[in-house]
Amino acid sequence: MSTYRHGRHEYGQNFLTDQSIIAAITRLAVATEGPIIEIGPGDGALTTPLARLGRPVTAIEIDARLARRLSERLPSHVDVVSDDFLIYRLPTYPYVLVGNLPFHQTTAMLRRMLHAPAWTNAILLVQWEVARRRAGVGGATMMTAQWAPWFEFTLHARVPSRAFTPRPGVDGGILSIYRRKHPLLPSEQRRQFHALVYRVYTGPGCGLAQILARNTALGSARAAQAWLSLHGVTAARLPKDLPVEAWVDLFKTTGASPPERLTKMRSGRFRR
Repeated sequence: MSTYRHGRHEYGQNFLTDQSIIAAITRLAVATEGPIIEIGPGDGALTTPLARLGRPVTAIEIDARLARRLSERLPSHVDVVSDDFLIYRLPTYPYVLVGNLPFHQTTAMLRRMLHAPAWTNAILLVQWEVARRRAGVGGATMMTAQWAPWFEFTLHARVPSRAFTPRPGVDGGILSIYRRKHPLLPSEQRRQFHALVYRVYTGPGCGLAQILARNTALGSARAAQAWLSLHGVTAARLPKDLPVEAWVDLFKTTGASPPERLTKMRSGRFRR
């Protein structure tokens, strides 16, 4: 069963038509290396300039009619696959992701990408607010904080809604994701790190000092304030304001303690 459930509009696609935006995305792709996998090529607005780069391109299009038309007019080094990206088997060798993502599927597609191995760069056109949040503009979302030790998120440009056909009700944004060559934490610790970030973002407390005291092994407001001061963060700030280096240090300092251990720490050594 298809995982795209709304409009091509049956597939929720808004085709990119602005040549300046197409050129901007292509320039970002030029700065990368390796085969390209394009997500949702649609009518080929991005596929054609990507094909001119001379690199192998695999275009994954869920609409069989569009995929058939596209394959008939592209060079042989472009492979058009009629499939759903959310279930497509991604390669295990290094490659680059490029795509104008259906706005209603952005979060699901981002999660699929972040869990997938091997790709080095992703250049994505997504909803403007999603692009801003993922890049940490105004503070990092929980998803961005959870993945920041392994990936860098960068916001490049705002894309007006008039750049699409049909015209969506919101603007888009160009977001790039770069897989760190030297991760800040080993991949084996990812699950534990995610758990720590989740607990801090969702745990009780007003301001970081209180949140960290209640939800991490720092264990007391005094210890939390001392730790925050080392990172130049005030006690009243929120989890979204912590930089990735601080998150990594928090994990190394406290680990991802289960609630039972936190209870023991609060009643013993770390008691107020």
